[in-house]
Amino acid sequence: MTSRNQNKPPLRSPSNKNSGLDDKPLDKRRKIGTGRMVGTAGTGRVRQAFALVNNRQDLGTNAGNSVGTEGSECGTVEFTKEEVEALLNEKIKGKKFDLKGKMEQMNDHIKKLKLCVKWFQEVEEGHIQEQEKLRNTLESSQRKCTETEVAMKNKEEELDAIITQLKMNNASLQENLAKEESEKLDAIECHRREKEARAAAEKLQASLREELGKAEEEKLSANQRLTSLNDMYKRLQEYNTSLQQYNSKLQTELASANESLKRVEMEKTAIVGNLTSLRSHYNSLQDQLTSSRASQDEALKQKETLGKEVGCLRGELQHLREDRDKQLTHAQALTAEIVMYKDSTGKSVAELDSLRVKSNALEETCSSQREQIRILQHQLAAANEKLKMADLSALETREEFDEKKRVVRELQDRLADAELQNIEGEKLRKNLHNTILELKGNIRVFCRVRPLLPEDGAGTERAVISYPTSMESLGRGIDLIQSAGQKYPFTFDQVFTHEASQQDVFIEISQLVQSALDGYKVCIFAYGQTGSGKTYTMMGRPEAPEQKGLIPRSLEQIFQTSQSLSAQGWKYKMQ
Repeated sequence: MTSRNQNKPPLRSPSNKNSGLDDKPLDKRRKIGTGRMVGTAGTGRVRQAFALVNNRQDLGTNAGNSVGTEGSECGTVEFTKEEVEALLNEKIKGKKFDLKGKMEQMNDHIKKLKLCVKWFQEVEEGHIQEQEKLRNTLESSQRKCTETEVAMKNKEEELDAIITQLKMNNASLQENLAKEESEKLDAIECHRREKEARAAAEKLQASLREELGKAEEEKLSANQRLTSLNDMYKRLQEYNTSLQQYNSKLQTELASANESLKRVEMEKTAIVGNLTSLRSHYNSLQDQLTSSRASQDEALKQKETLGKEVGCLRGELQHLREDRDKQLTHAQALTAEIVMYKDSTGKSVAELDSLRVKSNALEETCSSQREQIRILQHQLAAANEKLKMADLSALETREEFDEKKRVVRELQDRLADAELQNIEGEKLRKNLHNTILELKGNIRVFCRVRPLLPEDGAGTERAVISYPTSMESLGRGIDLIQSAGQKYPFTFDQVFTHEASQQDVFIEISQLVQSALDGYKVCIFAYGQTGSGKTYTMMGRPEAPEQKGLIPRSLEQIFQTSQSLSAQGWKYKMQ
């Protein structure tokens, strides 16, 4: 038969007991029977129930924290029901005569009992404090209850007043109900109208749905357009790449364009020559016109003088006719007198002869006057013929003047058209020239290689510079070779070898000079280390025509172009 000490749990130190408490669930640690645990200790006092202790564990732990144990064992110690029963039922083991071991066991057991008693005291103190708190809360709750009863009575009175008020409101509401029923009928009528309006709204909604469907279809079409635009954008990107390739082709076609430009300039000079000849012909026509005008004025003056002479001759002829009539009347009077003398008195023969002589003289004068009249008539006829000839010549000169004036007008129109075509051609040339230069690049860097001098080691067999022969870098690339054989490639817009002449370099620069003459801002400068050939490239040797640099050649081109364009009306001011 086993003893009870064999079934008890092992004793726990405060540290082991804390770890054991951490391992157990919280509910298992706090579950203790609700009945009273009654046991006898050395003092024989009655134990309180653990349920009260566990229900106020927070107060007990707070009280236990304020109370310490003896020596190094002062700390918070908690006991469960099983541990207390095990501690009370524990018996001292050991040999029969081993009093020292039994004493040690007893001391340990006493210490544990003291700790348990202190824990119970702390729990009891916490319980007492909690009872005081509960009393205080009970008193405060009773006060609150009395206050709530008074408030409820007041509330009840207020509710009675509210009930009476509500009864009065009920009567008024019943009256309002009758009114509202009448209003309800009106509302039903309005509802019927609203139904009709709703039906119309539904029809409108259906139409709006159809429009929404159309809008969605348009949206789909717009999305399709967007996809087509995206495809077009991709095509444009491809077209951009093709344009870049075309740019390279344009650079290759630049020489042919320059040749065509030269041909246009030659045609332009020919047109200018024709224009000068037309202007000289125009000046000669104007001279002929002034001479014809002067001859016409002289003919008009002759016509006026001849008219005046004809008037004078007509006046003289009229006078002669009047004289002749007078003479005839006088002769008739004389013959009448002769007849009268013959009939009446028979004058002498001498008087009759004298009268005959007078009559003969008068007849001679009449015949002479007739001849003069005939001569004057012939002169008048000749003057009329001359006047007719003058009128015909004047008409011919006027017609010739009108014809020449028309020819001059046509020449002026042709000249204006030629000038307009020349100006438009010049503008087109400027735009094409500027476009070509922009395609080439607004900022371009050329590299010119100087031939090796004796002090540079020209006799060495190893090459320092090489030029690539690939299509991409032909004429644009240069490779520098170090002593170790390593190459460093460089790429420029144009590379001039040591065999390139000053004219070859200026051909590339002359287009920029033409752009400066067209009104665009241009800057050309050379940079490099000392002795690399900057001064030779820019100035050269002006005394040798083939070795002139860029600046003398540019100035020559500027003056030649300004002189050639001055005939077309262009004016250049040098500052």
